[in-house]
Amino acid sequence: MARLRKGGDRAPRKPRSRPLKGEDAEVKHVVETHDLSPDQARELLRRHGNDWRKIDDAAKSYKDQKR
Repeated sequence: MARLRKGGDRAPRKPRSRPLKGEDAEVKHVVETHDLSPDQARELLRRHGNDWRKIDDAAKSYKDQKR
């Protein structure tokens, strides 16, 4: 059970500095930079999380498979 501060109010939440994995901003970035479909971008983000080097490598391999 979460402890409440005096007066029963919780501290206000800070806005996230980065979107959660799979959110539109990250998906859009991968789609635009690697010319992939949004579904492929979501799959890469789900598999690799915040590891952008792995995402870049996997996106390049998707492109190579298209050729």
